[in-house]
Amino acid sequence: MSILIKNVQIVDGEGGEPYPADVLIQKNVISAIGDLKGKDADEVIDGLGDYLVPGFIDVDASSDQYLALITNPAQADFPKQGVTTIIGGHCGASLAPLLYGTLESIRKWVDITQVNVNWHTLEEFFGVVGKLPLGVNFGTLIGHATVRRSINGGAAGALTSSEMKVFLKILRKAMDEGAYGFSTGLGYAHGRLTPYAEIDELTSIIAEYGGVYSTHLRSETSGLIGSVEETIKIANEVGVRTVISHMRPLLGFEAQFDEAVSRIEKNSSPDNLRFYVYPFDTSLNPLYTLLPLWAQEKDFETMLSKIRNPETALRIENDMAGFPFERITFADVPKHEYLVGKTAQDLSAMFGVSPVKAIIKAMDVTSLRAMIFNKNINFEKLSGLLSDDRVLIASNAASRADSYKFLTHERVHSTFPRYLEIVLGHKLLTLPQAIKKITFSPAAYFGLKDRGTVKEGKIADLVILGKDDYRVRKTIVGGQYGRGEALRHAK
Repeated sequence: MSILIKNVQIVDGEGGEPYPADVLIQKNVISAIGDLKGKDADEVIDGLGDYLVPGFIDVDASSDQYLALITNPAQADFPKQGVTTIIGGHCGASLAPLLYGTLESIRKWVDITQVNVNWHTLEEFFGVVGKLPLGVNFGTLIGHATVRRSINGGAAGALTSSEMKVFLKILRKAMDEGAYGFSTGLGYAHGRLTPYAEIDELTSIIAEYGGVYSTHLRSETSGLIGSVEETIKIANEVGVRTVISHMRPLLGFEAQFDEAVSRIEKNSSPDNLRFYVYPFDTSLNPLYTLLPLWAQEKDFETMLSKIRNPETALRIENDMAGFPFERITFADVPKHEYLVGKTAQDLSAMFGVSPVKAIIKAMDVTSLRAMIFNKNINFEKLSGLLSDDRVLIASNAASRADSYKFLTHERVHSTFPRYLEIVLGHKLLTLPQAIKKITFSPAAYFGLKDRGTVKEGKIADLVILGKDDYRVRKTIVGGQYGRGEALRHAK
């Protein structure tokens, strides 16, 4: 299939000023740029003076962790906002490799019984994905918890020497098969006690392959500075390109956040340490993260035993008593859809108990299998970061099929339009600068070959933006509408 796009202003993604031209796409490649009035094509699009930019790259989409990549492969929410490539496998959880064919590491997010697993290695997983009608390109990191739990059953503490050898072998094989890097979820129960030495040794493999290490920090609150210092140390000592996942100025911890950002700027280079944000004031978290840290232990069954034990339940209630429950709304509750959209105050009225008791009761009723919206981000402070050179943009969201009731946050369909609205509307960046941040910059950092720029010979992942409102008019993925592929990292 060939497509001729006429009368557009090209924003190349690398920061160059817009210039008028026509673009010819043949198969999946940009074959010519210039005055192409004499060219023919299967389809001709008149751009009417709108902007033609590279497809946006979402460096952390969670469609894999919600199994939506498989159950809803069209992923239509992404192309609608100009996204042509998503990167999964963050926060320590990925869909491959699976030693025993189980998906325990993602059950905090989704009902894992909805998919029959018929793969183990990353290569086998790519074979499954390659048969799906993907609407976007998909690349993945390797999840630390996914591999670790299969090796030692989720036990806390350091891996044994033999366990580490197995982990390193699995990681090398996955990188050879095309993983873009490795991730940890150090803020979750399974990752919090991971020793620094383990991360150091595993990320050394990623550095050898020129991959990326992505980390969900151990703490985003009182321990934020120490968590950031640990990440800076990994980036500097190992020399691995590092990304801090969903860096957020949480309400009540703004001073720690400012200090953490300052230390990143002073003690690391943008070449090896960046962080991403999404331009909204609301987090999406597993319900169990409301528990005090001492109760977030091992697995759901262990945590539920504490909730259901009268003695520890009272201690949990006392420790949670001061939490601002007015920020909480239930977003996704498999098998208990009647709770979706309910606030803590709603549950308090429903159960006839205090908000803290109501939340604990909901934990028991749902067996902790629920996701909540938490309006806990200082949006003004966050907005000030959107123009920072180190900052990448990500939705941290999944494009899901409407198979059952759940709340959809606007970051699912509006992360990138919202980002452009803020930085261009407030003149924080020029259009070429703003486009570079969501195209060429992430492509270069993650090693996405032949993507992120509008040039002859590059893959035709393209977006037409309105010249007056910067709204997405059309999205082309690999020279087609809604046809993506599984991407593999090349060393």
